[in-house]
Amino acid sequence: MMEEVNEVTSTLSVDIQSIKVTEVVKDGHTLTFLIESEKLSGTGVYHVDRTYDDFEWLQQHLFSQEEVSGIQGVIFPPLPVKAQVNASAKVIKQLGILGLGEWQAYCKAMETFVRQIAAHSILGKNNAVEIFLTSSDPPGRHRVRKNIFNRLSQAMEGMRKEGHKDVDEFFQTERDHNLVFTGCAKTAAERFLDVVQTEQKIAVACGNFSTALRLCVEQGEDPDELDFSKVCVKLSEVFESIQKNVTSVAENNVSTLGLGLDLESRYQEAEKEMLYRRTCKLVELETTRRNAEKAKPVKKAAMEEVKKAAETEFDHISGVAKEEIARLQAARVKMLQQALVQWCEKQLLTAKESADQFNQHLQAFRGMA
Repeated sequence: MMEEVNEVTSTLSVDIQSIKVTEVVKDGHTLTFLIESEKLSGTGVYHVDRTYDDFEWLQQHLFSQEEVSGIQGVIFPPLPVKAQVNASAKVIKQLGILGLGEWQAYCKAMETFVRQIAAHSILGKNNAVEIFLTSSDPPGRHRVRKNIFNRLSQAMEGMRKEGHKDVDEFFQTERDHNLVFTGCAKTAAERFLDVVQTEQKIAVACGNFSTALRLCVEQGEDPDELDFSKVCVKLSEVFESIQKNVTSVAENNVSTLGLGLDLESRYQEAEKEMLYRRTCKLVELETTRRNAEKAKPVKKAAMEEVKKAAETEFDHISGVAKEEIARLQAARVKMLQQALVQWCEKQLLTAKESADQFNQHLQAFRGMA
């Protein structure tokens, strides 16, 4: 039986840097992720298996921490979209780079999510994180109560509050920048997905052409036919090498810059949600202030106390939000830099390997002269 989650401060018993999503097991349309992490005590390793429902369970528990002061100012690490086995082209377009079925890259994205949760100064203290990483009983079957971040409730007054003028120039500027960056990040991720899918199509076409060339091979004894057959075989080998090269290039794109752009896009959306929650609190505060001003003498003192409490809460949320924005901006630069460096390193290695292979083909053709 899954132990009850106690929403109080807890200390993780695992080494955060050791958290790894090592493998994904497919059972029909269900994906099960194998997660391991080293015990801080150095006495062993935790091994747990989690479905996507379990990841959602963790996210919802973190969302439901209404009693945690300043929680509305937190930029929650974004959970990757739910992947689908053998997704259609339409679904891939909706899911982005993580919908391509590259499971090693998808495991890396899920691993990044868990590590970011565990390393967060506020979220990592929630006991649900410890349970997620160490309990042998999958938690995802347990329902979580509705919380302050319910998307349906946000939609009711979302448009009105999103356009509400901010009293703090810092946050108004950040909202304006986020609006632009969210669109740019999404577009960049979509365009990069187009590049990867084009490379995959080219690889398939090269493989098909390589196979077709081998069908042209003749088994007779005519010298001309034998020479033609040799050329077809060598050309088939060349296109097979091209197929492997383009496939490797596409895989490199997904596992490095593709993951980086996807995470950047999801984080821009996460920051947007945080800024929206803070704006909602600003609207509530302004309403409270108006009510205090209009209160009758008999209720004046009580309304002033409510106003002061709302101001204190809002100031704390704003303080947490500023820290979160500063942390995110620093992390974004490091993350994208790392993605670009890994992308260049992998593509350079692939290019060198392909150059050696094509040089061998060149020497073989010269020998046929």
